[in-house]
Amino acid sequence: MIEAQKRQGRFNIYVDGHYAFPVSENVLIDFRLFKGMEIDKALEEQLVSADDVSKAYNRALDYLSHQLRTEKEINDKLISLDIEPLTVEKTMKRLRELNLVDDSHYAVSYVRTMMHTGDKGPRVIQQHLRQKGIGEKLIDDALQVYTTEDRLEIGTAVAEKLAKRYRRQAFGTQKQKIRQGLITRGFAVDEATQMLAALDLTPDIDEQQVLLAKQGEKMWHRYRTLRDSERRYKTKQALYRKGFKLDDISQWLADLGESAD
Repeated sequence: MIEAQKRQGRFNIYVDGHYAFPVSENVLIDFRLFKGMEIDKALEEQLVSADDVSKAYNRALDYLSHQLRTEKEINDKLISLDIEPLTVEKTMKRLRELNLVDDSHYAVSYVRTMMHTGDKGPRVIQQHLRQKGIGEKLIDDALQVYTTEDRLEIGTAVAEKLAKRYRRQAFGTQKQKIRQGLITRGFAVDEATQMLAALDLTPDIDEQQVLLAKQGEKMWHRYRTLRDSERRYKTKQALYRKGFKLDDISQWLADLGESAD
């Protein structure tokens, strides 16, 4: 006997007058179940297995309804729901057959999205795709859409933002942080150099002098307990590490000595 559940698309199957197991509408149709049909143990096992796959398939569809997913993401999601590995395997096969999961398409779509909405270079994108379980060849193929021209345009825009962020740093430090920021975001070292050059940065002399004086006074105060020669050496060393030019540092220290006199 077949009895519809309150839940739409679900049915209870009774065998010999006793409740046996539930099935989805898809299983009901696929196996052509009808009232009075004979069901032996082997067929019952097939129906139960098919229903498990049907439920896992619907869970996968729910997961896919929000955004594209990779095979690994879907597989991991189903496993996290305590679905049997064999059922997961059958479900993944069905999803592939229906083209509902395609790592190649996902990789290309992901690269394009990151290009148009993010600030990441190829290396970071490559790492993200690896974490999502995409194969190396599919990643390499997908990154072909991220052309040299695209990287230069996007990277230069990132460099401009970084230049504004670090504009109150010593000029040497500013350039260093822009370069490092580009490399951290996934652009190659030679590309970062090219992008930095494209900015054509020039230091604001007056602003750099103000910054040098401000940092210099801090360092000079920090080393106040040292002998004068050592104090000057430590201060010069600290300011150089912060990205100021040695000539500018020496001049500031000279001016400091004159003012002290």
